[in-house]
Amino acid sequence: MPKLKRDLTMEQQLSRGPMDLPFLMLVVMLTAIGVIMVFSASYATALHEGRSATYYFIRQAIFAVAGLAAMYIISKINYQHFRWMSVFILGLALVLLVAVLIPGVHTVRADHVKRWIRSIGPIPAFQPSEVAKLGVILYFSARMAKRETEKKRKFDLHTTQGRLLKKMDEIGLLELMPYGIILLIIIFLMYKEPHMSGTILILVPAAAILFAGGVKLGWFAAGGTVVVTLLTLIITQTSYMAARIKIWQDPWSDPRNDGFQIIQSLYAIGSGGLFGVGFGKSRQAQLFLPEAENDCIFSVACEELGLVGAGFILLLFAMLVLRGYWIALHARDRFGALLVVGIITLIAVQVFLNISVVTNFLPTTGISLPFFSYGGTALMIQLAEMGIILGVSRQAAPPKQG
Repeated sequence: MPKLKRDLTMEQQLSRGPMDLPFLMLVVMLTAIGVIMVFSASYATALHEGRSATYYFIRQAIFAVAGLAAMYIISKINYQHFRWMSVFILGLALVLLVAVLIPGVHTVRADHVKRWIRSIGPIPAFQPSEVAKLGVILYFSARMAKRETEKKRKFDLHTTQGRLLKKMDEIGLLELMPYGIILLIIIFLMYKEPHMSGTILILVPAAAILFAGGVKLGWFAAGGTVVVTLLTLIITQTSYMAARIKIWQDPWSDPRNDGFQIIQSLYAIGSGGLFGVGFGKSRQAQLFLPEAENDCIFSVACEELGLVGAGFILLLFAMLVLRGYWIALHARDRFGALLVVGIITLIAVQVFLNISVVTNFLPTTGISLPFFSYGGTALMIQLAEMGIILGVSRQAAPPKQG
C-alpha cells in the first residue's frame, strides 16, 4: 500500500509540472486569430443563408473555448496513459472509417464523396479521418517506443520458414509489417470515400514517427515508391481527381466551374498588397470565394491583412512547429518524443498543403488550415492534440548538470 501511494504521488508530480508557456501562448494566439478571421470570412455567407452575421463566429468561438478547456485538462493527464488507449482509439478510427461508407450514415454530396458521418443529436457531423490521424500517431508512437526494449525473436533455423523469417527480421521487414498492414487498410478505406488529402495527412506523420524511431532509410525509399505508385494509380483511375489535376495546370480552362474557386482565391491574395484592404473588408468573401470561412480562409487573411499580416500568421505557425520539435527533443522518454513528432508533423504538413492549395502551388484538395478553418470537431481534436504535447512538456527531462 505505501508503494502504491508513492507511485501515485510520483505520477501526480509528473503531471503537475509546468507546461511549456511559449508553446501554449502560440496555440492560444493562433486559435484567437483564427476565430476572429472566421467572423470576417463568414458573415456574408451567414447573412446570405438567412442567419445572423455572427452565426459561424459564435459556433467557432464556443468550440474554441471548449477545445482550450479540453486542452488544459488533457495536459494534466499523464501521457503514459495514451500507450494503452492507443489501441482502442485506432480501433475506433477503423470502425468509423468503415461506418462512413454505409449508406444512411454518411452525408450525401453531388460528387459521391463520403467523408462525413451525419450529425447525431448534439454530436455534430465529423470526418472519421480526423480520428484516424490521431489513432495512427498514438499507436505508432506507443509501438515504436518499445522497439529497443523488446526481446529479440528466435527462429528455428532448421526449417525453411525459420530461415526466411530470420532474414526478414534482419533486414527489418518483419518489424515493419504491422505498420504496413495498418496503413494499407486505412489507404483502402480512404480510397473508398475517396479522400486523397486525408490519406496524405495520415501517411506523412506515420512516416515521421517511423523515421524518428530509427527505421532504416532504405525502407522509406521503398515505401515512398509504393505509396507514390498507389496514389498515382488512384489519381488516374478516379475521374474527379484527374479533373483536379487538369484544373491545377490551367484554372482558366474552366473559369466558371471547376477553376472558379482557385481563380477567386488568387484574386483575393493578389488584392491584399502589402498591408491589406482592412479587417472585414474582403471583397472576395462577399460570396465570390467558395469556402471562404473554411479551406480558403487564408486567402481572405491575405486580402484583409496583406503580405505583412499573412507573413505574421505564417511566422506563428513556424514558431509553433519549431517549438514543438524542441519539446520532442527534451521529452522525458521515447514515447513522449515520438508523440510530439507525429502531432507536430501533422500540423506542419496540413499548414503547408492548405497554403499550397490556395496559392495553386498544388492541386485543389479539401485540407483545412489548423486553428483557422471553420469546423468545431476538427478544432477540438487539434486542441486536444496540443494538450497531449503540453502534457509531454510537463514531464520534460531535467537539464543536465554541467
